Amino acid sequence: MSDLPELQQAWLVIRRGSPSDALSFRTDWPVPTKLKPGEVLVKVQAAALNPVGYKLMKWLPNLPGIGRPLVAEHDLAGVIVDGNGTEFKPGDQVFGFVSVELSMATSQGALAQYIRLPADHLALRPSNISAIEASGITLAAQTAHQALFDIGKLETGQTIFINGGSSAVGAFAIQLAKAAGARVFTTASGRNEQFVRKLGADEFIDYTQVSLPQYLAENPPSPKFHLILDAVALVDPSLYTHSSSYLQPNGIFISTGPTPPSLSFSNVRKIMRTLGAMIIPSWLGGVGRRYSIVMLKNSHDRLLALRKALEEGQLKPVVDSVHDFCDVLKAYDRMMSSRATGKIVVKVDEGVE
Repeated sequence: MSDLPELQQAWLVIRRGSPSDALSFRTDWPVPTKLKPGEVLVKVQAAALNPVGYKLMKWLPNLPGIGRPLVAEHDLAGVIVDGNGTEFKPGDQVFGFVSVELSMATSQGALAQYIRLPADHLALRPSNISAIEASGITLAAQTAHQALFDIGKLETGQTIFINGGSSAVGAFAIQLAKAAGARVFTTASGRNEQFVRKLGADEFIDYTQVSLPQYLAENPPSPKFHLILDAVALVDPSLYTHSSSYLQPNGIFISTGPTPPSLSFSNVRKIMRTLGAMIIPSWLGGVGRRYSIVMLKNSHDRLLALRKALEEGQLKPVVDSVHDFCDVLKAYDRMMSSRATGKIVVKVDEGVE
């Protein structure tokens, strides 16, 4: 590691705000060479943006424990520089992520040339996918996997509904559910119908043309859904509050976490309606269906299962666009346009293919 630089380029979150206000590009950020037991040093090849990245920038103030200034973003693909006595050795091609909690504790993030993180947050990159493709897998795919199998207990032959099939979590969820032998209903705009069908969706609903709760209540599957995954984090509780018409009594409604675009009275009221519907028992007029929010917890076993699915072709990453490291703000503009299909990737190493 004698040729390892002392300083690096990185995009830092320095304050609360939109990416253009919250981010600062630095060329003098220290390379993290001091590793704890179980940590490795990775040279980042590519990083991918996630909605949680800009939402945390927008909502979290600069308080103790937030870790600012910290390097932005979570998903990455790269090359091991120092294996530090772990299963990895220098030169290994890897993919993985730094969790939100870990980022706040260590100020590490994916939008930097080098990152230190625990080895169990990484896996060897399969040879059949590129670093660009691999960079956007871990957070969204682990979220989908945890929702479907750890929370939803999905089994072969069951029927599920995925709201937001063209989102990153939704796209992975469709593929994982089909690989498990489920029948999948999903939503997207009409322009993305062929995209979600190619991923494996059995039934498609254009959410721009119908009221989803009303449509599903009038056209429930038989049998009713075993599981509903809201991958777009709806603030409006209607899909849940009407779900007794199309979700089985022992079924479960899972959300990636309703996040209001603003703290307007209308949005706060919707959140309160959701909370009320969750806790009011059915005999008092409640929904009578379980509601769960998926809070991602890293699992090395889950990451290895995803690697196996990638190797076997059951899971295919989808890249919306690729941006240069200097164009991170343009990449966030694409993210916040809500028009992306698949992952938005940033090339941290300009030489990566």
